[in-house]
Amino acid sequence: MSLTENQTRLAVTIDRHVNQVIANGGGDKELLESMYDQMGTFRQVLDTCSGEDIDILCQQYEGFYRFAKLLENLALGIADGTIPVPK
Repeated sequence: MSLTENQTRLAVTIDRHVNQVIANGGGDKELLESMYDQMGTFRQVLDTCSGEDIDILCQQYEGFYRFAKLLENLALGIADGTIPVPK
């Protein structure tokens, strides 16, 4: 399946956000603090893209990849208990 214009636009929105945070001297901490505003956009990408599509977007947009990878690492850390979550 080929990516739609909307899927690409959403990924570019996230990519630009991440790149702006990095350009302003931010790192993972600052990305985490700013992620909330981008979560709806990311969810739209996840809901409309196949795994292959996500892989393509990650290859094309480094900021999008970094955002997705940070979320993946958070999920893994929560799942394995290395990141505590209040009850």
